[in-house]
Amino acid sequence: MSSSQTIKAHWAVLGANLLFGINFSVVKFISPAVIPPFGLNLIRVVVTVSLFWLLYLLQPSKAGIQRSDIPRFLLCALTGVAINQLLFIKGLTLTTPIHAALLILATPVFILLIAFVLRTETLSLPKITGLLLAIGGASLLILSRESSVIATNMIVGDVLVLVNAISYAFYFILVKPLMQKYKPLHVIRWVFTFGTVMMIPFCWNGFMETNWSAFTLYHTAGLIFVVLGATFFAYLFNIYGLQHLSASAAGAYIYLQPLFSAVISIVFLKEEIAFYKLLAAVLIFGGVYLVNFRNKQTRA
Repeated sequence: MSSSQTIKAHWAVLGANLLFGINFSVVKFISPAVIPPFGLNLIRVVVTVSLFWLLYLLQPSKAGIQRSDIPRFLLCALTGVAINQLLFIKGLTLTTPIHAALLILATPVFILLIAFVLRTETLSLPKITGLLLAIGGASLLILSRESSVIATNMIVGDVLVLVNAISYAFYFILVKPLMQKYKPLHVIRWVFTFGTVMMIPFCWNGFMETNWSAFTLYHTAGLIFVVLGATFFAYLFNIYGLQHLSASAAGAYIYLQPLFSAVISIVFLKEEIAFYKLLAAVLIFGGVYLVNFRNKQTRA
């Protein structure tokens, strides 16, 4: 692999995490103000899956999947799209962008915990310490008594975002065998296809309740960003990065999401940085670092 491809891959993953970080505040801006959370979900996944299939039509290849893999694809669609998307958007509309970004950062910790339960990972003292630190940071966020004008129900929102992170951790473990068997874009295309079908019954009423007449140019731009920027292009950038970088190198960029989210939220949504948020960030960052550091040592 050429150095130019490596540089492009790093820029792609950085761009994906920048889009994800900005997305926290953009979602807060448009939902539920002009579009219900589940309505936003439906537009997001339908447009994205349509674009994924458009890419297939532009570059035709083998489109099918083996029958024996369908149950795993369905589980990936449930955990990685349906539950993940529904709870993330709904939770984010109830809590603050910084809370949501920090809680999602704990996903690698849940991946380790689930892998341990499934007996595919062992727990060392540093890993246990990392788990306790990250769980402590997440608990500190959820149990905080802070009131905020941009959070209507912070506790419920935090819990939904946390469950979303756990669901995505299950998806990460379930999708690994598929990524080894099929091309990444092929897997994502089918996972989104099945996931979209699962979400339609839950999201249709929210879509129909959308107040299109209240949309301003800024709301429209925000919707386009969420659908195209923070979903379609962000997923493509991540796929490109994973094809040319190690999983650990690509995954390290997730640490930047809370930073991007915090800067955007403070500037545009006037979110305040309280001491407990900084403490929670240190605990979660430290916990994730210990978990990932030990994993890298084990694989070496």
